[in-house]
Amino acid sequence: MALRLFNTLSGTVEEFRPRVDGEVRMYACGPTVYDYGHIGNFRTFVAIDILRRYLRQSGYRVLHVMNITDVDDKIIRNSAKAGLSVDQYTARYQKAFLEDAAALHIEQPRIVRATENIPSMAEFIRRLAEKEFAYRTEDGSYYFRIARFPSYGKLSKKDFAGMEDGARVDVDEYEKDNARDFALWKAPKPGEAFWESSIGPGRPGWHIECSVMSMQELGDSFDLHAGGEDLIFPHHENEIAQSEALTEKPFVRFWFHARFLLVEGEKMAKSTGNFFTLRDLVLKGNRPSSIRYLLASVPYRHQLNFTFEGLQQATASVERLRNFRLRLSGRFPAGSAPAMQDLARETSGRLRDALDDDLNTAQAQAAMFDMVRAANAAIDSGNLNQEDVPPLLATLTQFDEIFSVLEDDDGARMQQVVGWAREEGKEKDVSAELLRIVGSAALSDGEIERKVAEMTAARNARNFAASDAIRAELNAQGILIEQTKQGIRWRRG
Repeated sequence: MALRLFNTLSGTVEEFRPRVDGEVRMYACGPTVYDYGHIGNFRTFVAIDILRRYLRQSGYRVLHVMNITDVDDKIIRNSAKAGLSVDQYTARYQKAFLEDAAALHIEQPRIVRATENIPSMAEFIRRLAEKEFAYRTEDGSYYFRIARFPSYGKLSKKDFAGMEDGARVDVDEYEKDNARDFALWKAPKPGEAFWESSIGPGRPGWHIECSVMSMQELGDSFDLHAGGEDLIFPHHENEIAQSEALTEKPFVRFWFHARFLLVEGEKMAKSTGNFFTLRDLVLKGNRPSSIRYLLASVPYRHQLNFTFEGLQQATASVERLRNFRLRLSGRFPAGSAPAMQDLARETSGRLRDALDDDLNTAQAQAAMFDMVRAANAAIDSGNLNQEDVPPLLATLTQFDEIFSVLEDDDGARMQQVVGWAREEGKEKDVSAELLRIVGSAALSDGEIERKVAEMTAARNARNFAASDAIRAELNAQGILIEQTKQGIRWRRG
């Protein structure tokens, strides 16, 4: 079975085939760095990360480019209000986004920034004007003439037959059914930041940025363009229009869009008090690995209802996977059990079938936990042998190459947020649970092993008071001790 993805352009699930065998060129719309990223943003970025990881696992060489929008209406407005340059204003949010993405194990693509490519954008607009797809207004701004592009609306499937020729819209984001000539270049208003260019002073419109940077990095036509569903119109529709108007070639073959999420059953909004950045959740003591697992738990084209109960369940799921891997490090009798060999092989196939089916992450997670349940039962009954461990571990690795939740670096990532909160004067927002988890991460594995050895020696010497004291000391630092058939086992709680 080959990978099949929903292509927004065709409106159907299609077999994914890149232009060049064995190579995928993909572009993703990255953040607009005027604030901290919220969990709706990161749902999209996790979905794109899973796609990238699965393409690579499927044998493709992936060239993945993502933009950072570091100039737009909000940034210009907010930086002026703060009395900062655009670069100064956006620097902190760029840094925060990259830290948050790393905390969620989102692999970093090749990053391109809008402000570093403004001369190319001006040249792109000049060429559109030469072909009469763009026109200049009296103030020095440039707009794209939509009426010159008859297939406008083919991505969003909207009918714009009755749109008013020559009507213009100046803002980067506008009503979903408002098809008007959109700004390619904005002449500066008094007091606004601007750049000198070959077409005069000003700054690029939001839509032109992605067209120019994606084609510079990936060519006039490339395989896959990804983003959140909110970008279909107008942003991606406008990208297609200006790109294909200039090159007269198909811009992108596959369009991949992730749905936004609900929070506790409602649309996320600051006014309703259910708006959370990733840092808000970490300050409450939630682990990045749990957040990633939950964001990936519902297939990208389905709406995810993000709840705190679901987050607790995700924490338990991640812990169960880590404990299973730990159990496989125990001692087992020689030999192999055909049932366990079959289980690993069948689960591996189920993982691929699920992800080939338009990245059905829910089915992939279900397949993995069926394996964990059956293998744990075999361990409990003494029916798992030494030669069964490698195929089970290989299947677990196959799963984690995509979901990336087994590495227990939560404490170190959360420590970073504690440091940020102190720098920002938000120390009161740091929860006791966050401090507990960070405290457990402060102990190295070697130090924990030494403490466990001391506890075991004290218990063997029947010095139960000393043994219990060491256990209590470890528990206070978030280290949980378990007695199993294979001996004493510890884990970070």
